[in-house]
Amino acid sequence: MKVLPFIKMHGLGNDYVFVDCFPPQTAAQIAAADLCVLAQRVSDRHCGIGSDGLVLILPDKEADARMRMFNADGTEAQMCGNAIRCVAKYLYESGICRWQHMRIATLAGLRELELHVSDETVGTVTVNMGRPVVKSDTLLLDGRELPFMNVNMGNPHAVFFCDELPSPEQLATTGRRIGTHPHFAEGTNVEYARIRNDRELELRVWERGTGETMACGTGACATAVAAIRHGLTQRELTMHLRGGDLTITWPADNEPVYMTGSATEVFRGEWKQNERI
Repeated sequence: MKVLPFIKMHGLGNDYVFVDCFPPQTAAQIAAADLCVLAQRVSDRHCGIGSDGLVLILPDKEADARMRMFNADGTEAQMCGNAIRCVAKYLYESGICRWQHMRIATLAGLRELELHVSDETVGTVTVNMGRPVVKSDTLLLDGRELPFMNVNMGNPHAVFFCDELPSPEQLATTGRRIGTHPHFAEGTNVEYARIRNDRELELRVWERGTGETMACGTGACATAVAAIRHGLTQRELTMHLRGGDLTITWPADNEPVYMTGSATEVFRGEWKQNERI
């Protein structure tokens, strides 16, 4: 029986199973694993650990660490804002990287992070999320043209503004239909946002490969960018998600987006599997 050590962490309820691949034995296990299958098994909320996906924390030659993130359905994603804050927290508190400014490599590129530490504990993390790619777009659904903002934050997002947020049942249905629509060659994440005022938005997210999540860091950034581009808000916003709040700042159109939010460790354990992982 193989035993794989893991850490369960979340950013505003967007929870993942994290595996520290710095130890050689764990790195060897991961190198031999079918990561798509492993992500599906550990993410199962009835027969596994339960999570929105699997995150690997790996050494990197050019950065402090490298993050690979897999959705609950086993697909690999380019970037996750909530997960990368947790990676930074783990790196600092475990002693792998004892500095408050970190550089973490992702499939979406290098990300710089500033850790806010008190009594040797990381409370919140600010992430340079990179420059967004933004364009207005239209989706044809059931014979209707639906205008939205197409925002790429290293991964794709379709942002819709509405007067009333969808229920979980509505989001599960419409999110999947839009997120898997042929209009999007690789699928997309879907955001529904309601403007409270020019500094606050409420947000619900359907993530490709997972479904509705409690929070989405890249989705919050994409929505803030869309709201600012529409002239609906100021450039520093509080995003209210189901799992809590994120602060998003976009200083200027040609600059990166910055996200600040919490990271929480829940527990550590060992994943035991009789079958090959």
